[in-house]
Order: sequence, then structure tokens, then C-alpha cells
Amino acid sequence: MKTTLRSLQSGLAVVMVLVMAVVLAACATPGQRSPRDQLLYDYVSAVRWSDFDAAAKFLDPELLARQPMTDLELERYKQFQVSGYEVKSASEPAEGAYAQVVEIRVVNRHTQVEKVITDRQQWRWDAEAKRWWLVSGLPDLDAAR
Repeated sequence: MKTTLRSLQSGLAVVMVLVMAVVLAACATPGQRSPRDQLLYDYVSAVRWSDFDAAAKFLDPELLARQPMTDLELERYKQFQVSGYEVKSASEPAEGAYAQVVEIRVVNRHTQVEKVITDRQQWRWDAEAKRWWLVSGLPDLDAAR
């Protein structure tokens, strides 16, 4: 009986060690993001930290060629602090296209008034550059929902 109990305990200990090894390996291996998801994560980080200079680097070069951003426009973004960013919906309307509706909360640094903006983002895949570009422009901070 003692031998059977010791065998059972040592077998259980081996199983516990294996389970812990699997759990630790899963925790140590970060999930792989697709290039689009990684780019969206980086864009959200820039906007969430109110770094619109960095966010402007995600803008489609074709959009910037038609409508270049002025220094005054970039200064206007510095008037706001982002207090919330939540994706409300997302879709792939066509191959190489991605759309999402985002609710952005911003606080005017001068008046301390918060407003909610609905940002309808359109992204396109650039096969030559091998990256996604924001074609809808930066959020319109003057618009409110």
C-alpha cells in the first residue's frame, strides 16, 4: 500500500511539473500579431498618448500629397488630451481594405471640457511598401458625436 501511494505521489508530482512547464511556456511566448494588428496597435498607442505627430506618420502618402498637413493643424492637435479610445466596430469591406469605427474621448487642455468623437477610419494595404496606410485622415477634433 505504501509503495502504491508513493508511486501515485511521484506520478502526480511529475504531472504537476509538466503542467507548470506548459503554463510557463505559454506565458513566456507572446502572441503573434498580424502586421495589420501590430500597425493598428502602434497607431492606437500614438493617439492614446496624444502624440499626433507620431499618428501623422500613419497617414497615406497619397492623402498627404493631395492635402498636406500644416503646422497649424498639428498645433491644433496639441490642444487636446486623449482620455479614451474604444473600437466600436471593424470590418474588411474588400481585399486590402480595413475599416473601423472608433470612439475617441478628448479633453481640451484649455477649457478642460471633454467631448466624444466618432472616428470612421479607412485603411488600405500598400503591397509595394508592405504596410497599411490610414486614408481617412487623423480624427476630426472639431466634430462631436
